[in-house]
Amino acid sequence: MATLTINGTSVSIPQGALLLRAVEEAGITLPTLCHHDALAPYGACRLCLVMIIAPYRALVASCTYPVEEGLVVQTHAPEAVQARRLTLEALMSRCPRSDVISKMAEREGVTASRFGMPSSGNADELCVLCGLCVRVCRDLIGAAAIEFIGRGSERRVGAPFNMHSDACIGCGACAEVCPTGAIRMEDRGNQRILQAWNTCITLSACPECGRFFAPEPTRFLKDMFPEIKACWNVCPECRRQKTSRQWLNAGQKTD
Repeated sequence: MATLTINGTSVSIPQGALLLRAVEEAGITLPTLCHHDALAPYGACRLCLVMIIAPYRALVASCTYPVEEGLVVQTHAPEAVQARRLTLEALMSRCPRSDVISKMAEREGVTASRFGMPSSGNADELCVLCGLCVRVCRDLIGAAAIEFIGRGSERRVGAPFNMHSDACIGCGACAEVCPTGAIRMEDRGNQRILQAWNTCITLSACPECGRFFAPEPTRFLKDMFPEIKACWNVCPECRRQKTSRQWLNAGQKTD
């Protein structure tokens, strides 16, 4: 265990844990957009910056910095607050109608941005380029169906050539981890539509009720993981009903 001091409060946490976790253990909330417990530290959004006071003085991203014995940290040092506010102003300029960004900015005391919208900007833009969708698709799902495209103000996330992605399996992990709701997934009939990637995925129908529920590209998983094959055979609703009947029958047999 390592003991450190955060805003005057002593915190003990396993050696090597991320400083962001220690800050949360101290009951302090920092804004963050690119951090997710299921993914490796990344440090892209720079919103969780804090100031290390001792044994040296440095402004660090708490989501990537491992704790050390004896660290003295201030989360609201003037340098850290100024850096977080500047980043939020830039994000407000990029995504002026994002409720998530607006609420984060309000908590940090930012009411307006000094920056104008980029010339190539879109007033309805919600993507903050945090990279969560790219990383979950590549590092956890293994599909690598999307990637960063372009540079500077033209940078965005998308499928190759902005066309239907054959690599996308329609799992929806990208939409699940997106912190701002920029990725919308919609099921229409037997199609799962991911408009952000210009991609439509065919859904399989439940053999018992006929509902469309499972993306066809994920069907191979039932062969890879036989122990959870039942998850792909029928839809969640039918599976719950089947499980309930099994438990009911098992209970009647023991009476």
